[in-house]
Amino acid sequence: MKPELLCPAGSPEALRFAVQSGADAVYLGCGDFNARRSAQNFSPEDLAPSVRYCHERGVRVYLTLNTLLTDRELPQALSLAREACRAGVDAVLVQDWGLLALLGAALPDLPLHASTQMSIFTPGGAAAVAEDGCRRVVLARECSASQTAALCRQGAAEVEVFAHGALCMCYSGQCAMSALLGGRSGNRGRCAQPCRLPYTLLAEGLPPARGNAPGYPLSLKDNCLSGDLAAMEDMGVACLKIEGRMKRPEYVAVVGGIYRRLLDEGRGPTAEEQRQLEAAFSRSGFTRGYWAGRPGRDMFGTRPQGAAEPEELFARVRAACQGDALRQVEVDFSCRIAPGEAASLTARDGAGHCVQVLGPVPQAARTRPLTEEEVAARLKKTGGTAYVCRRAEAEVAPGLALPASALNALRRSALEALGQARCALPPRRELPPPPAPEDRFAAPAPAYTVSARSMEQIARLPRQLSPARVYLPLEELCRDGETLPEGPEWCALLPRVWREEDEAALRRMLRQAQGRGVTAVLAGNIGHTALVKDMDFTLYGDYGLNVFNGRALAYLAKKGFSSACLSFELRFSQIRDLPKALPAEAIVYGRLPLMITENCLLHCGGLCGKKGTDPLLPSAAPCSRPSALKDRTGAAFPLLFQWGHRTEIQNSLPLWLADQAAWRSLGLAFARLRFTTESAQEAEAVCRGYLARQAAPGPFTRGLYHRGVE
Repeated sequence: MKPELLCPAGSPEALRFAVQSGADAVYLGCGDFNARRSAQNFSPEDLAPSVRYCHERGVRVYLTLNTLLTDRELPQALSLAREACRAGVDAVLVQDWGLLALLGAALPDLPLHASTQMSIFTPGGAAAVAEDGCRRVVLARECSASQTAALCRQGAAEVEVFAHGALCMCYSGQCAMSALLGGRSGNRGRCAQPCRLPYTLLAEGLPPARGNAPGYPLSLKDNCLSGDLAAMEDMGVACLKIEGRMKRPEYVAVVGGIYRRLLDEGRGPTAEEQRQLEAAFSRSGFTRGYWAGRPGRDMFGTRPQGAAEPEELFARVRAACQGDALRQVEVDFSCRIAPGEAASLTARDGAGHCVQVLGPVPQAARTRPLTEEEVAARLKKTGGTAYVCRRAEAEVAPGLALPASALNALRRSALEALGQARCALPPRRELPPPPAPEDRFAAPAPAYTVSARSMEQIARLPRQLSPARVYLPLEELCRDGETLPEGPEWCALLPRVWREEDEAALRRMLRQAQGRGVTAVLAGNIGHTALVKDMDFTLYGDYGLNVFNGRALAYLAKKGFSSACLSFELRFSQIRDLPKALPAEAIVYGRLPLMITENCLLHCGGLCGKKGTDPLLPSAAPCSRPSALKDRTGAAFPLLFQWGHRTEIQNSLPLWLADQAAWRSLGLAFARLRFTTESAQEAEAVCRGYLARQAAPGPFTRGLYHRGVE
């Protein structure tokens, strides 16, 4: 079965161009709760007529409600989802766990799709969201062809793949760079695209051509999988997605039209079609590096300054799409005109819809009687509608007359009835929303927890700190077999990003850590629930889960979590008011993570494309030298090696809240000190500073806890 072609609709005009160019489905945003809030988008008043326009032409409509939401915003999002449900929207894309649970309870028949913002890249992650009602999973763009095929074979949910368009350097849903540097959250639909700015890679021992010189080490070329469509069809990909809700309608028409032809004709692009794709929009050409499993040098590129748009090409597709004549529904008419009976007209389409309408009773002809040829010719005049007549049959008794106006009215009535049949809304229940979760686990004051990258880093922690938990990377906990010291609960920090092929090694390491006294795991991805299933670990949620509201905490409680770290994009007031259906944790010290990247930055600025050599000890791979990115202001952002030869970019300044009283009375159960680049001596000094509630000893940030995000 051919994959569905899903095109972007950032505006009503882009929607029309997508439909006319051959889209099987479109995705659009309405209001403020979508990941492209800067697009023109749709008003609630636009929604129902836009859905009808699409459905009449056989095109499905998906609404993006794929941002993080506060507790105060959830009722508004539910209200919008109800309107969309009544309008006949075919599915809703969701990122927020609280909204996922709310829609599943209040609108149980409305199909839900897991947005790529959920960071799903393993079969276990897909299965976890499928259990909670997601019929489709939009995979992380970083998945390779073989990894995508594995998810298709699993069959827990339909698989949607980004086939064409912009690539983010960071895993979708895991980027805080725009939020922390400019207060504009990508998780809230306001990304300012700091990845497209110039940076200098500071790395010891690298020549200027590969580091220590200004460049664009975070800017990826656009994705183009136009030559891989047959392989996707063979592996069972359900949907091919074109990115571009911020692009011109003409871009949508060019790209959508080419992909339509390639799918229909079962072939790759011609040289001219490839030229048109690049002309419509590209950044120094295209890449298929992630799909091919070859991240590295060839994936990076920028949009040439002053690049001209292909006005002639755009004018051509605009003229073709303007009249709505490219996408018409074939209809067969059958008319019966007999004496003493109301004239009847039956209309059928190729999707199985059939309607019949009645007109006036014909009169005896005074002069020239009506002929079957005249009736058929009149029925074929469907101009200005969504329909084109494929066949018109007429059975006309001799000697009868019927005015042309009556035949025209009969045709219009039949097409209107057919349109109603094609746009009929499916039966969907609307139930009252479940009550808001209770604030059951608010604590009078938080206990400290500590996360670090190595055991040596926390060797000098003051005894008075008495952390309730210590989080260390799983691979660090497997470095020797000695029993861990008594005192805190020892927790394995699981890799934020991994693949199914890593899971056997990870489970082996988990059993090894368990033998040392590790009793809990810190999970930052919903796929971790499958990874540790039946392993008798206490499950704690990390910041990668993007917990933004009380319903998200309640959702994680049902998934087996015993506590969860809240998003550091929340303000103190939002944390205070958030119903704590689980014990809640917040980061109160440390360099906050800005990005996690599939492309390695530590060794060569994303130019090497290598992976770690030892699956059990990935941090021993060759990219462990100190390095950083420096921006145009001179701020330096440390780069940390991550599992699988990935990179995590840290904020240039540490979060410091020791001298702030507010966070101690927000109902938090735990307050985390996050050590990344600190030495053991520096970690000790930080702990003593927090115990004494001291002011910061150097440059620092308060994060987003006061100023919040857009």
